[in-house]
Amino acid sequence: MRLSFKIVLMILSLIPLYFAVTGIFGGAASNNGGEIVKAALDNQYRYLSGYYLSLFFLIWYVLGDIDRRGTVLRLLVLAIFIGAVARLLSYAQLGPPPAQAMAGMALELGAPVLALWHRIIEKSPGPVVP
Repeated sequence: MRLSFKIVLMILSLIPLYFAVTGIFGGAASNNGGEIVKAALDNQYRYLSGYYLSLFFLIWYVLGDIDRRGTVLRLLVLAIFIGAVARLLSYAQLGPPPAQAMAGMALELGAPVLALWHRIIEKSPGPVVP
């Protein structure tokens, strides 16, 4: 079960890595159909893309020792979930985002499942997977 969990986390970590790279190097216009955006929005977008990169690195930090880094994982899951709630607020106020963002929101709202799965792993007997 630990190995399956690690594989799922590895795969899911590629999502924030993708958005970090495209956001940092492409800016907000790359996610806005190429339309020009104001400098303030682009600046904030690139800054937040740096957080995606941090998320990627923190997930891999947790992967290094999933049996002892559960607190970090739960904090990451909380941050992801709070972001999803913010997306829901945007959805309620402005309407639906593009399909890609809707898919992201669905994954983010489901993030607490990872914390529950990890809790089961923490309580299960078995060898620690390196």
